[in-house]
Amino acid sequence: MTMFSANQRRSRTMGAPLSRYAHALPIAAGGLLATAALALVAYLLWPTWGAAPSKGPDQLPVSVGGTLFNVPTAAVRMKIQRHSGPQERVDLGFAYPSLSAPETPRHVSVEQLDEGPQPIDRIFVSIAAHHDALSPETRLRTIYPRYLDPAIVSVQDGLTMRSFRAGTPYDSEDLFQAEQPPLAARCTRDAATPGMCLSERRVDAADLTFRFPRSWLSHWQDVADAIERLTSQLHHAKG
Repeated sequence: MTMFSANQRRSRTMGAPLSRYAHALPIAAGGLLATAALALVAYLLWPTWGAAPSKGPDQLPVSVGGTLFNVPTAAVRMKIQRHSGPQERVDLGFAYPSLSAPETPRHVSVEQLDEGPQPIDRIFVSIAAHHDALSPETRLRTIYPRYLDPAIVSVQDGLTMRSFRAGTPYDSEDLFQAEQPPLAARCTRDAATPGMCLSERRVDAADLTFRFPRSWLSHWQDVADAIERLTSQLHHAKG
């Protein structure tokens, strides 16, 4: 009887820890499974993309002199002008002849600078409020003739040239004109730097000034068409 009691106590003593471990094992297994599940969810939901810079709208509605224009954001040359709303002036640049917003400027090496000025492949446009100043048409009709040489030189395919007289406000410039397609451009002459041309259009309360190299006049019909297309793209008249 005494031996049976001792064996019974020994059996209870050895079984108690095993019983406690038996209850702990499911809890530990459940914890491991929960941890694994959380790790899997975190892995699946963890963002794999990098932080991308914020990109603004492709087009900006801009009011110049109270006239509405839609300008491509990437074409705006000055960062301070890259916003919508009223502005006194906006300066733009477009790739030529595609007339798309230009790409990031290419890197120019010292060797390339030594070779001479790089060719210009852009047409520049400035939109500014005119504040009732003389229109481009009025200057062309009443102001320029006072300073022009009377001789008219035929350039090509309907494009003519008249030189401004020396000592006038437009000294060292020439006036190019054509009727079909219409074009009027005042151009500096080639010197240490290539000659540049200005052509102006009035749209309601704003004047558009187009600047391009004088050398482009060798295909002046394309330039006149580009000016017309850009004017239409920037300002869509109602009706």
